[in-house]
Amino acid sequence: MNDIQKKIYDRFIRYVTVETTSNSNSTTIPTTPTQLVFGKQIAQEMKELGISNVEIDEHGIVYGEIPGNVAHAPAIGFLAHMDTVEDYCGKNIKPVLHANYKGGDLVINQEKNMVLTPKTTPSLLKCIGHDLVTSDGNTLLGGDDKIGISVIMTFCEYLLTHPEVKHGPVKIAFTIDEETGTGVLSFDLKRFKADFAYTIDGAVLGDIDCGNFNGDSFVIEIEGKNCHPGSAKDFMANPVRIASDIISSWPEDKLPETTCGEEGFILFLNVQAQLDSATVKGIIRHHDLEKFEQFKKDLQALVAEKQAKYPNGKIHLEIIKKYRNMRDILKQHPQAMQVLEAALKAENVEYKLTQVRGGTDGARLSFQGLPTPNIFAGYENPHGPYEWLSLAWSEKTYNVLKRIVEIAAK
Repeated sequence: MNDIQKKIYDRFIRYVTVETTSNSNSTTIPTTPTQLVFGKQIAQEMKELGISNVEIDEHGIVYGEIPGNVAHAPAIGFLAHMDTVEDYCGKNIKPVLHANYKGGDLVINQEKNMVLTPKTTPSLLKCIGHDLVTSDGNTLLGGDDKIGISVIMTFCEYLLTHPEVKHGPVKIAFTIDEETGTGVLSFDLKRFKADFAYTIDGAVLGDIDCGNFNGDSFVIEIEGKNCHPGSAKDFMANPVRIASDIISSWPEDKLPETTCGEEGFILFLNVQAQLDSATVKGIIRHHDLEKFEQFKKDLQALVAEKQAKYPNGKIHLEIIKKYRNMRDILKQHPQAMQVLEAALKAENVEYKLTQVRGGTDGARLSFQGLPTPNIFAGYENPHGPYEWLSLAWSEKTYNVLKRIVEIAAK
């Protein structure tokens, strides 16, 4: 690896040693105290680099800035999130460096027969000669999103050690609880003061997320009516059965496992049921806002239908607003995408503008007034033990960030 890749790698190795798994069931902000530990570590490193106005706020979000050295240039923000997903173990991560990948199988854990192949992971064919990083197969890797943090910090080091580079104000933030979808709700846009921004939280080289699902969550509470099963006729309302009926009645072609691209779905995430009550939790997703609203109406109609079917029980549906598609906001404020596409072309990056099948911090920030598309960070297969990253891809992200501030300054 070259000097830039080594700096990114060394930071990444250091960052993933701190467990920062978020917890969607927590009621605290942040949802886990380990994020505060990591935030303090990052804030101290930012101060040592010479980043100005570094602070970690009461929620655990870390802010900082590099003052501009040219007049009238826009203030540009760069963000990454500190937490890792709770879906898989993020503790005691032990990254494995696969230097100068020569093609063929990429063995993650031989004892567990955990292998990535170009057939199952075609992106590997683009990484011949790259230094790749995986976990040891017992945890996730944490590339999502600590490689994003590593790239931003290395980019900041470059700006601070090269004062001859012309740039406007650069705003930095490292957020909490991105994986739970709640952290950016505490983000202080007035403190950040950016004209537009970028999250460094995408995947493979060239993927630019400039659109995303509209997303809400829902909770269905079912109150049953219990009695001895021998005398239950025309009296009992069984929440276990009612919950099962609701779930099985949702259309088969509107589920995650039966959709792709810009098709939407409802995902039933969790069911807790017994004979006196039941709770069903899930999420609603669609890129198209009109179809998204129809999904919610369809779910409401389904619940109403089941209430009529089971009059002895009580069924209550609550829909909680989460985020909306950033595509519409970015069209209204095109500068962020114009600068980004110019930077990608200057770096000869073959890119595609994607509608991500998920949500990002950038989606919420965009709807709060800060246009924020998402840039690739260089990882693939996040949220599990098969996660891997290319240091060459992450270096390309670093180069794109440099281009962004240089182009914007002109």
